[in-house]
Amino acid sequence: MADATARARGEIDRLYRLPEPEVLAPLLKDAALDPDSRRRVEHRALGMLAELRAAQSTGWVNQFLQEYRLNTSEGVALLSLAEAFLRVPDPETADDLIADKLGDGDWRAHTGRSHSGLVNSATWGLVIGRALVSESEQASALKRLLSRAGEPFVRQGVGAAMRLMGEIFVMGRTIDEAIGRMGKRDNRGFTASFDMLGEAARTTPDAERYFAAYENAIRAVGRVSEQGHSISVKLSALYPRYEVTQYDRCVPSLIEQVEALATLAAHVGIPLTIDAEESERLEMSLDIIEAVAKLPALKGWDGLGMAVQAYGKRARPTIAWADAVAAATGRTMAVRLVKGAYWDSEIKRNQEGGLTDYPLFTRKAATDVSYLACAKDMLAAKYIRPAFATHNALTVATILEWAGAARDFEFQRLHGMGEGLYETLVRDQGYATRIYAPVGGHRDLLAYLVRRLLENGANSSFVHQLADTTLTDVDLLTDPVDKIARVGGTRHPSIPLPEDLFMPERKNSRGLDLSDDTELARVKAAVNAPLPFLDKKAPPKGDDASRAQSAVATALRGFPAWSRRSVEDRAACLDRLADLLERERDTLMALAVQEAFKTIPDALAEVREAVDFCRYYAAQARSRLQPIELPGPTGERNVLRMGGRGAFVCIAPWNFPLAIFLGQVSAALVAGNTVIAKPAPQTPEIAAFAVGLAHGAGIPEDALVYAAGGPDMGAALVADPRVAGVAFTGSTATAKRIARSLVADDARPIVPLIAETGGINAMIVDSTALPEQVVADVVTSSFRSAGQRCSALRLLVLQEEIADRTLEMLSGAMDTLVVGDPGDPRTDVGPVIDQSAYDRLMGHRAAMESRWLKTLPVPAQGLFVPPTLIGVERIEDVQQEWFGPLLHVTTWKSGKLAETIERVNASGYGLTMGLHSRIARAADTIEDLGEAGNLYVNRSMIGAIVGSQPFGGEGLSGTGPKAGGPNYLPRFCAERVTSTDTTSAGGNATLLSLEDVGI
Repeated sequence: MADATARARGEIDRLYRLPEPEVLAPLLKDAALDPDSRRRVEHRALGMLAELRAAQSTGWVNQFLQEYRLNTSEGVALLSLAEAFLRVPDPETADDLIADKLGDGDWRAHTGRSHSGLVNSATWGLVIGRALVSESEQASALKRLLSRAGEPFVRQGVGAAMRLMGEIFVMGRTIDEAIGRMGKRDNRGFTASFDMLGEAARTTPDAERYFAAYENAIRAVGRVSEQGHSISVKLSALYPRYEVTQYDRCVPSLIEQVEALATLAAHVGIPLTIDAEESERLEMSLDIIEAVAKLPALKGWDGLGMAVQAYGKRARPTIAWADAVAAATGRTMAVRLVKGAYWDSEIKRNQEGGLTDYPLFTRKAATDVSYLACAKDMLAAKYIRPAFATHNALTVATILEWAGAARDFEFQRLHGMGEGLYETLVRDQGYATRIYAPVGGHRDLLAYLVRRLLENGANSSFVHQLADTTLTDVDLLTDPVDKIARVGGTRHPSIPLPEDLFMPERKNSRGLDLSDDTELARVKAAVNAPLPFLDKKAPPKGDDASRAQSAVATALRGFPAWSRRSVEDRAACLDRLADLLERERDTLMALAVQEAFKTIPDALAEVREAVDFCRYYAAQARSRLQPIELPGPTGERNVLRMGGRGAFVCIAPWNFPLAIFLGQVSAALVAGNTVIAKPAPQTPEIAAFAVGLAHGAGIPEDALVYAAGGPDMGAALVADPRVAGVAFTGSTATAKRIARSLVADDARPIVPLIAETGGINAMIVDSTALPEQVVADVVTSSFRSAGQRCSALRLLVLQEEIADRTLEMLSGAMDTLVVGDPGDPRTDVGPVIDQSAYDRLMGHRAAMESRWLKTLPVPAQGLFVPPTLIGVERIEDVQQEWFGPLLHVTTWKSGKLAETIERVNASGYGLTMGLHSRIARAADTIEDLGEAGNLYVNRSMIGAIVGSQPFGGEGLSGTGPKAGGPNYLPRFCAERVTSTDTTSAGGNATLLSLEDVGI
């Protein structure tokens, strides 16, 4: 049995990111039906479709999905309203949210069209609501009239509608209410798997509350164990850092907690199922389930179960693994097969990570094929009790065909969906069916509700297609095996591999899968490998002034030859450099960790960004730096050419010692300049290594000159009148000194300064924002990289009504951070860069001690600044940038968004600004009024992607143009136009040779 378990784990590892055609080939074979079976399946499925269509005439949810589809603006608006409305505590923001979501929809077009009276009633309410939020004189008069009666009519009505949706999709607000509701007539014959509603825990107190809720639910269901109900448990709800990098902490804790819950469930005689989560958590989940299954105290208990997501390429071997573990531990294990719940977010995460391939299928039909093949395996397994969760009539009919007379399995459906599909099977044919039933307050259901509606209402889903009257039964019953076989199992053409995300312009930089424990162990060893040259730094020979003059002279000598090389030649050098950076990734990451004190994820991001800069500027040069023929009068030729200016000085910061260093250098070089590259004095070695790679890529040593040194070296370089331009990233004060130096000598040519400096970066949060998302983004924006990013969040501005709850969650989330050695994969926050930075930050922190809202303990040895929340009375109290893990917090009043933005603008800085809000008009307001180079809405404020999010500020935060954007390269260029009179040699031959046309 141990061999079978090991073989299954080996297959799980092998399939993780295998190309789809290779994974699907055996699945297609085993999911296929022979012709006779296919005819029987279609006949049975047609009968189910008839029952489903009949149910549509009375099913509120089906009617809702039919009337308000996700491909309509009204459908999207309603989901957005449902997602946010019930958590808004203040009436003013609630009214703004309603106006925002209902204001632009054509609700009148939906009146009276549904078979459902409830849907039609809701539609009339939305029509009235639309009128009340419009600007017409009559609507304004009506609104004034209604508001005199007390609570505004629209808000009251929308609140009732949202609570009604909660009743539809949530089985009960408490476990006792949910058990009672299962006893009602509509649920007769069904059992339930109760899920204590909620997303992943963000804090330890959240996890403790979830654990207590699970315990309470198990006891409550145990009191009615004869009804056959069960409990579903989400592991990420039991531990706030359920991540591979935290394996040593989270897995033992979760084994202990699941053991306690499973032991209790076994004692009261009910089943317990471990829910499936994102792909990167699969291996950890299997370790936890196997450890619990092997516990002597649970031997012989058949109540342990797990869920498997068919959209994952590893679903089939996971089922084989479950069968093997069940056999080895002497039990039957329940396995719930689902299509999958995180598909879109996983696609995005893998694209952002630049990973080799996806761990899941990119076509809906491929997931259906996987589901069928897995279902067949489950029916044949000796030690699995199958549970098939699906709303698809064809899938159900196929499973029934394969099962024959057997009844030792069950179906499952989501509460609020699938009515009409299972009633006959349950009540007339005796098939067991379980309802997956969320339990919790309606306010807590919203993220869950919207995700489920999106999954089941998306264009490709069976529920959506059933509601589409343009589709025939034949369309609905098309065999997914045939669909996938016709395309050879290939990936969806609109979902490129992560490497091809920016093609045909350029390749995306390759990432590393740090959620793979084997790869993570390899990376840990690599970044901590000794780098002897770091301990043998020799000071540069000669004084700064003479070395600066020599460096400029060398670059000037190299300029004529380099500038005459073609754009294609220079771009090819950058492409080769990008390839070398990827080849030497381990060494570069080790340098970033050991010299710049970056954590492992930040070190990886550093290398990837440098690669992206090289490839992006190479591609931009090919398209934008070629000669351009301009229009003009006949007999004249006008050509614009872009060329290098001369020797450019590029001064890079220590916080991005590779990415920004090479970003500046590569842009200047590909534009035709030679470069004197001066790294920060704290991080010279990673820069020196990069320069060596650049020379190896074909960039001459006199075209790229390395000039290590401190502030005196930088000052000497920019003061040299032979320098044709300066690119600088660093403090605002230093940028101003450089600007003054460049104009101090009246005889000196006027040269460009491209500067990106600091910022007092603020995030504004209103009461419609999802607190869990806000907290995750604040922690990332403020404390990742120890707060040592130009874009890092410095000032959090919370709407008064949600400030206390948000700060409570934020405090709890901070408690989960690991402060320590940056070479340890567990570390979230490393040390600051040097003693000077440490002293400055600790001095400010000490001065603000009376205003601390939260601070964390840190290691006694090392330059660790404790992550700290500092309360301030006003936005204006933060007057300068504090470059470290110190976050200032204040509040703003509802209805004062525009004023709040203007107060942030008044600081004079303009680098980044963030907003968390579900009100689209709030995003429009910050876009109209916010004076910042980069605005981030409902996401973190760090991690700008080259070519997608060009980065740079305005005001005190920089000169522009934005790095990694389409306007960056021309600033490094001299523009020259040649105008030639083509008639000067005897007339305009082109004009004179024109033939008559149209005569």
